[in-house]
Amino acid sequence: MPTITTQATHSNASIMADPNWWRQAAVYQIYPRSFADSNGDGIGDLKGVTARIPYLKDLGIDAVWLSPFYPSALADGGYDVDDYRNVDPKLGTLDDFDEMANALKTAGIKLIVDIVPNHSSNRHQWFQEALASPKGSAARNRYIFRDGLGDNGELPPSDWDSVFGGPAWERITEPDGTPGQWYMHIFAREQPDFNWDNPEVRADFLKTLRFWADRGVDGFRIDVAHALTKNLEETLPTKADLEAQGEALYLAGQHPYWDRDDVHGIYAEWRRLFNEYNPPRTAVAEAWVHADRRARYASPEGLGQAFNFDLLQADFDAGQFRTTIVKNLAEAQASGASSTWVFSNHDVVRHATRYGLPASDPSAGGEIMAGQAGKRWLLAGGRQDDVDVELGLRRARAASLLMFALPGSAYLYQGEELGLQEVGSEIPDSARQDPAFFRNKGVDIGRDGCRVPLPWTSGGSSFGFGPGGSHLPQPEWFAGNSVEAQEGQEDSTLSLYRRALALRRQLQTAETLELLETGRDDVLAFRRPNGWTSVTNFGTESFELPSGRLLVSSSPFKGDLLPGATTAWIQA
Repeated sequence: MPTITTQATHSNASIMADPNWWRQAAVYQIYPRSFADSNGDGIGDLKGVTARIPYLKDLGIDAVWLSPFYPSALADGGYDVDDYRNVDPKLGTLDDFDEMANALKTAGIKLIVDIVPNHSSNRHQWFQEALASPKGSAARNRYIFRDGLGDNGELPPSDWDSVFGGPAWERITEPDGTPGQWYMHIFAREQPDFNWDNPEVRADFLKTLRFWADRGVDGFRIDVAHALTKNLEETLPTKADLEAQGEALYLAGQHPYWDRDDVHGIYAEWRRLFNEYNPPRTAVAEAWVHADRRARYASPEGLGQAFNFDLLQADFDAGQFRTTIVKNLAEAQASGASSTWVFSNHDVVRHATRYGLPASDPSAGGEIMAGQAGKRWLLAGGRQDDVDVELGLRRARAASLLMFALPGSAYLYQGEELGLQEVGSEIPDSARQDPAFFRNKGVDIGRDGCRVPLPWTSGGSSFGFGPGGSHLPQPEWFAGNSVEAQEGQEDSTLSLYRRALALRRQLQTAETLELLETGRDDVLAFRRPNGWTSVTNFGTESFELPSGRLLVSSSPFKGDLLPGATTAWIQA
């Protein structure tokens, strides 16, 4: 079997001083409004994060990725930013941020923050200036304003759809009260897109990056990194034109607003800024692009790393996992980056639920692709009755333990270490917050189900999230998944994550992986340096393990027969 090698790894002995710490880091995503509430207003905050740093240290992570904490009207969960260089008063102050950052550093945990460069909120000072300024003004040129079509400009400049449903253009009322121009918003209408051809926009984001880097931030997660630059010629293509040209536009880097070649000039400038620091600041791109085009985002001259969501979209299937791992490690080697692995985040159905969904075509015996499965479950209203909870959790634990054995960065989403399922119909329509739900009622139930505040205790009004309830309703079954319920339980998901992450830090050395022949299509095994082997049984029949000392397993078993839906690490 082939040996796959990537570049040298970071030193686990001193992650804080190592410039390559990110290459094999375990990164824990915190959605701050749903992590921990310190003041009882029902919303998680920065002081809540600081108070839970001992928990994060015990978990064994290397870094925290903090989702947006900036002032926001929450039209899109904080990704509609009013002020890029401040903290939402509901979440704290800049002093609270500094306290949190320093406490993380003391605990030996790096800090990554979310940057949202494609769009601001419609409450941003610049956008308010644009609305109050005339057509053709410098203020409007910071955004994408166009005249409408039709006799009186009453039609949008194109028939493009926004990601959240409805048109990608919104008409404004001019300062004199007359119907006016239209502005572009790929996402919600409260999120107007910036004009990245404008030097003022570029300079202001460099100022923002430096602002946070100077406050001790170690890295940045770049939201929608593939959408910044636009080609808005006089005559815009129609939606049908774009669909007809299809993949060719993407591969040529010529789509009007997705994954254009010229976006990399922005990131080359950002990289020069990052490299002014010692150690250099890191960055990871959220770029949903064709696999053949991902490497440029992850290049050393660009952001340095890019999410691959391939395992997230795969079935619980040994062949799909094997193909994905080989492909992505080869891409990382070619780009000089390290790969990234992720199963859950704030935008997708939790993987413990996805893996428990029924087959899409029982006659074929196959399962739905994870992304499609999640969508179908959401469309169905997200009932627990739709999910084989035990099987989903068993598979999720096996998949996560496999991921922790891979070379590259492992990205965790808050609550997956508790084995949390997605919360579905327990959230009434009246309590939902996600714009995807409001703009596509009856079609998309939204992403609130993975953003429900965490259960820290087995009782109380919010299971220990805070003294004043929670901003999204928590289901009763959270009691059994709480941190309190799992503490001291050897077979709990929390204990598994703690053991696995501790071992991972000890065992990760060179970024090499040797695939092993198992004699079965439904069993995937690979060897890492130091004689450390990971074996995952994706099937239902037991598999005889190679000889060696069992380090950790995703589910308990006796003897040397690895049960189905289980991963084990063996030390030769």
